[in-house]
Amino acid sequence: MKRNTLWFVARILAGSALFAMGFDLFLLPNDLNAGGISGLSMILVHLMNFGSVGVITAVLNLPLFAIAGLKIGRKFFTGSLIGMAASALFIDLFALIPCPQTEPLVGALYGGAACGFGLGLVFAAGASTGGSDIVVRLMKQHWQHVPIGSIAMCFDLVVVLLTGLVFWDISRALYCGVAIFLAGQVIDAVVYRFDYSKVALIISKHHDPIAKMVNDDLERGVTYLDGEGYYSGKPTKVILTAVKKPQLADLKRKVSEIDPDAFIIVQEAHQVLGDGFSRYSKDSL
Repeated sequence: MKRNTLWFVARILAGSALFAMGFDLFLLPNDLNAGGISGLSMILVHLMNFGSVGVITAVLNLPLFAIAGLKIGRKFFTGSLIGMAASALFIDLFALIPCPQTEPLVGALYGGAACGFGLGLVFAAGASTGGSDIVVRLMKQHWQHVPIGSIAMCFDLVVVLLTGLVFWDISRALYCGVAIFLAGQVIDAVVYRFDYSKVALIISKHHDPIAKMVNDDLERGVTYLDGEGYYSGKPTKVILTAVKKPQLADLKRKVSEIDPDAFIIVQEAHQVLGDGFSRYSKDSL
């Protein structure tokens, strides 16, 4: 339990640091708006001609955290508090680092990639950095078939579009759109693509020894599928198994040792659920 808690906090801190680095070193020097609650606060301050971005952001965050605690759970609530505090701290720390001025497009590309990678780590840990991340996570509960990075991208793009219209800075809004689009793609890559396994279909006359090897040596489950050869018309057994990526080389080598003529089909499999892999959770991304 203690090790899991430390790993949970470590991923949030690492993700918050990457997000802050991308924001301070690439987005902020080019005056790029990352959307989110802070961008929405800028619009409200400009329209109301009252208050400050920091105060409005804090006011908007209060009900969001209250809803998050009720709707998503204590772990997400606690992790989001850590993420919000850590990202704010790292943003202030990285702001002290002298950074060279880059072209806005370069800043948008590198800033979007770094911020997306950081947010992806935080999301994958089961937390957020507060603000719009909480909105995105709540929206994910209603649209579970939509990748979380796509939801974040759509929300931030709407805010940036409003910012461009209110402040009438269309060029800057377009650069922000590039950063936000790239960040959304990277978030999905981190959250979904890094947690993948391999599914193998193996056709061989020696299916029993191969199945025993997979079960005993690789400690993975095996399912027999009934097949029939088109040319021979003879029935055959097709082995279906899911393995972790590092086990794939061993699987191919051991199968070839048993039957050099075995036919092996390998496919990508994302978020395999079951014994030896991930477990289903209603809060899963």
